[in-house]
Amino acid sequence: MTDEVLRVGVIGARGRMGSEVCLAVDAAADLDLVAAVGLGDWLFSLADGGSQVAVDFTHPDAVMEHIRFCVDQNIHAVVGTSGLTEARLDTIREWLAMKPGLGVIVVPNFAIGAVLTTRFARLAARFFESAEIIELHHAGKADAPSGTAYSSAQAIAQTRTELDLGPVPDATTQQADGARGAVVDGIHVHSVRLPGLVAHQEIIMGSAGETLTIRHDSLNRSSFMPGVLAAIRAVPGRPGLTVGLDELLGLSD
Repeated sequence: MTDEVLRVGVIGARGRMGSEVCLAVDAAADLDLVAAVGLGDWLFSLADGGSQVAVDFTHPDAVMEHIRFCVDQNIHAVVGTSGLTEARLDTIREWLAMKPGLGVIVVPNFAIGAVLTTRFARLAARFFESAEIIELHHAGKADAPSGTAYSSAQAIAQTRTELDLGPVPDATTQQADGARGAVVDGIHVHSVRLPGLVAHQEIIMGSAGETLTIRHDSLNRSSFMPGVLAAIRAVPGRPGLTVGLDELLGLSD
């Protein structure tokens, strides 16, 4: 084994995504799986195994503790756990300010198609009067709306703000609770949770006489692995906080 092999630990290794990450890391010639930690297990197994990078797919209630542990132990982190609000991201930035050589990459969705979906939606938003998002996930997902839907809504809203397009048209004055979904930066987001689903997002845009639908479907969790492996390989060379895969894929503005 050469020095070029990157030592990787996985937090949430017994979960749906974590177990898939373990298989992908184990199969990669340039990566070495040195720790597989379940949610609630002894985190020092990561340090004891010599992890250079830790991948977290756990739960929003636990993820900040895990990131703080990694920062304290000088372990780069790749985070796919949802629930990282702007306030939480600011906290991570504060932690990393004390560790200038350390990197954390937080990714709402590791599927390349999902990254492109958000990118396409931001591009299209300037041409349509309105947009709404429907996100569909498996019944075991803890948070709603998904981090991917939040990211897409924020991207659409940013374009609308930059062009001063104003609020989306909506004449609703009476509704059952939740009928119009959640509102993220002025964009309505509707969440579906059903057994049999994995991860799906549909962005519908409309103007007079036409609609545009941008949809992405992850049918198997293996679809996330190219993005996860790309983030693992990149994070040691990206000090500070990186949000999303756009820069890694050459899609940043």
